[in-house]
Amino acid sequence: MNRLNFPRRRPAFFVATAVLFLSACGWASSEEIGAVDTVFKFIGPDHKIVVEAYDDPKVSGVTCYVSRAKTGGIKGAFGLAEDKAEASIACRQTGVISFAKPLEKQEEMFSERISLVFKKLRVIRMVDAKRNTLVYLTYSDRLIEGSPQNSVTAVPVPAGTAIPVK
Repeated sequence: MNRLNFPRRRPAFFVATAVLFLSACGWASSEEIGAVDTVFKFIGPDHKIVVEAYDDPKVSGVTCYVSRAKTGGIKGAFGLAEDKAEASIACRQTGVISFAKPLEKQEEMFSERISLVFKKLRVIRMVDAKRNTLVYLTYSDRLIEGSPQNSVTAVPVPAGTAIPVK
């Protein structure tokens, strides 16, 4: 026991706890393209709008660009702030489109937490087989109630390439 009668913990305990916490936060694989400040904060980072690129993990040659608000200040600096539900998406063909295996008719492409526990930003991929097009929808949801705010974009697949659907 130390002077304050707390048991001593090993540094490995704290590292393991941090790793478990971060893995529970659900990190999505993204690349930040840029950001603009929207509100100056005296303490902590400013509120901003960030633009991130997400490559579709099941469709080679398609990248989605998502813009969304990130809350700054003290809460934002420590990851305790809840970001706004608004987001915009634009997906584009960035290379030769190919499919490693058949796609589900509708599935979640990725999700990312935008609050400490309860809120997620989601991107859903839908296949419009009749028009040979991939449709991407972004929205946010909460454990209890989601937001009706959403954004949609579509990527037409070249006529010679059929979209394999399960």
